[in-house]
Amino acid sequence: MSLIEEPDLDRRRSDWMLDEWDEAGEVPAVEPLRQQTRIVKWVVWLTFVLVMMLVMVAGYVGWWYLGQVKPDGAPGDDVPFTVLETDTLDSLAERLEAERLIVDDLVFKWYVGRKGGLEITPGFYSLPTNDHVGNVLSRLRTPPAQTYERVTFPEGFTIEQMADRLVETMPRLDRDAFISAANNPVVPALFRRAGEASLEGLLFPDTYQVSNADNEAQIVERMTSIMERVGGQEGIEAAAAAIGRTPYEILIIASMIEKEAKLDVDRPKIARVIYNRLLIGMNLQIDATLYYEGSRDTPFPILRQRDTPYNTYMHPGLPPTPIANPGRASIRAALNPVANPPSGDPLCQALPDPTKNCTYLFYVLANEDGGHAFGVTIEQHEANIEAARAAGVL
Repeated sequence: MSLIEEPDLDRRRSDWMLDEWDEAGEVPAVEPLRQQTRIVKWVVWLTFVLVMMLVMVAGYVGWWYLGQVKPDGAPGDDVPFTVLETDTLDSLAERLEAERLIVDDLVFKWYVGRKGGLEITPGFYSLPTNDHVGNVLSRLRTPPAQTYERVTFPEGFTIEQMADRLVETMPRLDRDAFISAANNPVVPALFRRAGEASLEGLLFPDTYQVSNADNEAQIVERMTSIMERVGGQEGIEAAAAAIGRTPYEILIIASMIEKEAKLDVDRPKIARVIYNRLLIGMNLQIDATLYYEGSRDTPFPILRQRDTPYNTYMHPGLPPTPIANPGRASIRAALNPVANPPSGDPLCQALPDPTKNCTYLFYVLANEDGGHAFGVTIEQHEANIEAARAAGVL
């Protein structure tokens, strides 16, 4: 039971004094900050949108940039490109884009600036296609004189074959310019005969490091210089004099050996056959001389009937020039022919007097390895020919 009567409670309530800031009949309430909440939400949302847009833009720019510095697909073959004396970075970039070596010239210039610049050096370059601009820039930073291609000229190549091999390996060079330089009487050549313009036989066949700064005449001069060095190492001048020949004639003989022999063991024997025939005035009858000015597609009987200075079936003595550019082994063989077979050799037994005139005079291809069979009589030679035909090598 309450200690205070309800009337008493009502009386106390009626005695409550209202403050001057109270309004009768109202209960004060806190109004929520709705407008501030909305602003915060909008700021957060806009910030998120802006961040997402920046991420998308950055991603697109990055994707676009990658497409400018590295095209799609695998890198292609290298192609020749000439940097001109008048080139600036602007003109160089424009030409690179025009030749599709880069995608965008502006991106290339920006990339070059970011990577330390480019010192433009005029000359010939070999640039990659469809590759990263960094690789293009790397090639352009390597001066032409420091950029090399290995060019191999096999033994027995003629000047024209060398020209073909050169432009096949280095397309920037010109075939006709090489041939012209190799037939220029002004080019110094120690072993060339007086009055002879052609350097056939005087260009040493080897593997050369050719730089992008080299031209055709410089390559020819280097090849003649190497031939002179090899000739000096082999003692060509003294040995030629001992044989009774000039160095130029030795190179003519070496060129025929080069075209005829496939095995080193046969080279000194072929040399001996040549010297024996020259000694007795017998025509050399070397097939390779016919093909020097004749086509390989021409049947041999027709070539044999053509009256040219290189037809050693018709004309005695040496052909007028070398028929190819010989290597060291053939030069050495021409300077060091083997001795004729001794009288006790089975080949000599067919002679009426085995102790006299037993000399190598004939040879013919004998097997698929390129080896030759040698004879001292025409009968032995004919037997060797029949054996070769039976073996299917002729």
